[in-house]
Amino acid sequence: MNYATAEIWTIIALMGIGTFLIRFSFLGLIGDRPMPQFVLRLLRYTPVAVLPAMVAPLVLWPAATDGQFDPVRMLAALATVTAGLWTRSVLWAIFAGAFTLYAGIGITAAL
Repeated sequence: MNYATAEIWTIIALMGIGTFLIRFSFLGLIGDRPMPQFVLRLLRYTPVAVLPAMVAPLVLWPAATDGQFDPVRMLAALATVTAGLWTRSVLWAIFAGAFTLYAGIGITAAL
């Protein structure tokens, strides 16, 4: 798809307005009111649901390999999840995944 410059800026502006309205609905309209406990409990799980949904396509169908399965990325994802569950630390999970990805790419480049 080829978009004209005006179309691209229109899309950016509309997405910015939409993002603002979504955030304002929570922060501006009900930000100073106490929320029910069940809502607060459900909001705690938002990052846990959103992050895997963002990462899963990058692991299963990576654009860098034209959608072909990449075992190095899968190993890095498994190392990240394993380290996160074992240590309960986000930093250790990130380091484990990054190291596995770095080492895996280095090994495959050497072959």
